[in-house]
Amino acid sequence: MSSVKDKDAKLKKDHHFTDDHGLPCIEKLVRSTDEVPEPIGTTVRGHIPSWVSGCFLRNGPGKFEFGNKSFNHWFDGMALMHQFKIEGGQVTYRSRFLRSRSYQSNSENDRIVVSEFGTMSVPDPCKNFFQRFLSRFESLQASDNANVSFTKYKGDFYVSTETNFMHRVNPETLETQEKVDWSKFIAVNGATAHPHNDPDGTTYNMGNSYTKKGATYNIICVPPEKTSPEETLEGAKVICTIPALDKAKPSYYHSFAMSENYVVFIEQPIKMDLKKIILGRLTGKDISKAVFWDPKQDTMFHVINKQTGKLSEVTYYTEPLSTFHQINAFEEDGFLVMDMCVADDGKAINNYNIQNLRQSGEALDEVYNTLCPVFPRRFVLPLNIDADTPLDQNLNTRSNSTATAIRTAKKKVICVHEDLHGDDLKDYGGLEFPQIYYSKYNTRQYRYFYGCGFNHLVGDSLIKMDLKDKTMKVWKHPGLYPSEPVFVPSPDGEEEDDGVIMSVVITPTAIKGTFLLVLDARTFEELARAEVPIDIPYGFHGMFNATA
Repeated sequence: MSSVKDKDAKLKKDHHFTDDHGLPCIEKLVRSTDEVPEPIGTTVRGHIPSWVSGCFLRNGPGKFEFGNKSFNHWFDGMALMHQFKIEGGQVTYRSRFLRSRSYQSNSENDRIVVSEFGTMSVPDPCKNFFQRFLSRFESLQASDNANVSFTKYKGDFYVSTETNFMHRVNPETLETQEKVDWSKFIAVNGATAHPHNDPDGTTYNMGNSYTKKGATYNIICVPPEKTSPEETLEGAKVICTIPALDKAKPSYYHSFAMSENYVVFIEQPIKMDLKKIILGRLTGKDISKAVFWDPKQDTMFHVINKQTGKLSEVTYYTEPLSTFHQINAFEEDGFLVMDMCVADDGKAINNYNIQNLRQSGEALDEVYNTLCPVFPRRFVLPLNIDADTPLDQNLNTRSNSTATAIRTAKKKVICVHEDLHGDDLKDYGGLEFPQIYYSKYNTRQYRYFYGCGFNHLVGDSLIKMDLKDKTMKVWKHPGLYPSEPVFVPSPDGEEEDDGVIMSVVITPTAIKGTFLLVLDARTFEELARAEVPIDIPYGFHGMFNATA
């Protein structure tokens, strides 16, 4: 398999290009807002099932400037936590900014003093040149602006990003309780914002380590229970360490895959130049300038046994791809089936700067048409590879599967994906932000997943995919931009899609145009919307915390 392949023709064929009128402006989706710490009422139109009871929690950037300085990248905005509390068919809303060091320092100084992914901190104009230079060393500490997701460890709620800092928060009040540093418990320099959970509550995550010997990737395991109320990450351990292919330029990753017995790390060609990151901090260049796409490198799947921590001697390869979110993974008949949202290049991360998102018309079209669409794909990894396994033939014997896995050397298997969609998904720009009925079907064979269609730089439709026949249901209305769909199961449901889908929908063309959308997960028909009397920005990830 060739590592270098011209995909321009394929991208043009697959991409859903915009019409002559240009994409509508979504500037309001990335504007700063005020927090609402006390709950306010919403106007519910329709009917929310009485069994839906709990808090829908969301996280994302909510403040993009301090003083006369603005952040450059969407990922840099200060973390704003949102709560939609649902009880008896009624909904209240509240929000709070995370009281991180980044937020507090920037607020106290009324300027950006903590560097983020796409923004370098602004030197104090009152300091002399030498003092400004020294302040660059002080800014080497990673940001604690945990604006990506809500997660749980040992029953506690955290907001997290991709640095070594998380914050424990109160899900009822959204108050910031405690900052937790991964590096105080294990030798890692960060962890993903998308851990996976076993049924017993054991949590797995991944984090990098940077030492004199170079970069490594680490599989982390956190025990399910606390021995005291004050505990955070005590008992966390690294169960496997994987050396980076290029120890000075490790791969960027946002998540990983997990089946019942295995963790799969996807080493993709989105690279981080560690030397450039360090020198950039000293010379005033942000981290994003050191992140790049290297299409000359194949993508590698590293399979780790969760019980033994042993890394498989077999490495699985596929063409250069980028993936931010996995859908699900499960084992069946000696195969590890892995589903993920995939693009054929990894340049998108650097296109989501604030300037791009605040454009309109042809200028916005130009940005959108540089993005590679993301589609759901399946890879099938044969697990039982030994000396007798034949070479140069497809090892995937699963019925009705077009994915291939060919052993080309003793410890090398080349994989080619199977599409999990029909051609109709291309009309919706692909699919991202995938979600499943996680508590019951994670690591197990499943039928349905949900996501956002992306005929814009943010989600502009909600999609339900049926893996049985690769058909889809869609909720879409012009001018409405739904965020990540979260599945909430019915307590008496028997089928996989018995429940509701929740998504926060933003309307940038209307004042106070935000609402919580509730769909019937089976029919994908709208049940209700709870209209919020204020505007809120577009967010990233969330979760539903059901009332006990």
